Order: sequence, then structure tokens, then C-alpha cells
Amino acid sequence: MQAWLLQLRRRGVTVLVVHHAGRGGNARGTSKREDVLDTVIQLKHPEDYDPAEGARFEVHLTKARGVFGEDALAFEAKLELDDEGAARWVCTDLKSEDAEEVQKVLELSEAGKSTREIGKELSMSKSRVDRLLKKAKRSKKAKPAEAKQ
Repeated sequence: MQAWLLQLRRRGVTVLVVHHAGRGGNARGTSKREDVLDTVIQLKHPEDYDPAEGARFEVHLTKARGVFGEDALAFEAKLELDDEGAARWVCTDLKSEDAEEVQKVLELSEAGKSTREIGKELSMSKSRVDRLLKKAKRSKKAKPAEAKQ
């Protein structure tokens, strides 16, 4: 397969190889087939993924020749419908949910506000509020463990 891919590259043909991951999350079989590829993209469901959300996943460049800096950072992609019903991809940096935003959501939740009320007050969707609350709860659980080390 590598010889064929190299032959196509020499002819200026762009090739897209789609391959599924095994149980461990990595491509099944030999990694040698990736040697001739310029870019390898891994799609993963976020930890807090709910199938009711539809197409939402993390995009990781596990191999990226010629891609550097911020262009090589992982991001989250979600397919959403706009007001006219047209589908569009919304991409966000995986680290864009800063601590200040998580803190605001947590404070409002602890003050007894519902997810819907928090979303309205902070101008964000209910699903985003849910994600931030889950993230806040995970980090609260992680902090005592980190302190012990």
C-alpha cells in the first residue's frame, strides 16, 4: 500500500485514507502505513459527549508534517443548525473554556440557579452550561487528589 501511496503522491494526487481505531483508540494494525502520510487526524468523542448532541468530536492531529504552532492544536468541532436550518460547523479551541467562565457557571449553580437560568444570564446554550458544570465538578474532585501528591 505504501508504494501505491508514494506513486500517487509523485503524480500530484491527493489521497485520503479513512481508517478506524481499535479498542485502545489507536489505528488497528501496523503503524507503518502512516509513515508515508503527511497528516493523520484522530477524531474522539469528548468526555462529556451525549449522543443526543449529534456530531460533536475532538479533532487531534497525531501527525502533521508542515503544520506548526496554533494550527497543530486540537480543537472541538460540532455540527449545528443555524436559524434558517442550514448546517454549519462550529469549531472551538479545546482550552477555550477558561477558568473564569467555569467559575461563573459554578457560582450561579451553587446559588440555586437552574441550567436554563444560567445560560440565559451568561448568554450561552444549556448544553454548554452543562458541559462547564461537569468540567467544574471534575476539577473539584481532582483538586484534593492533586494536593495529596
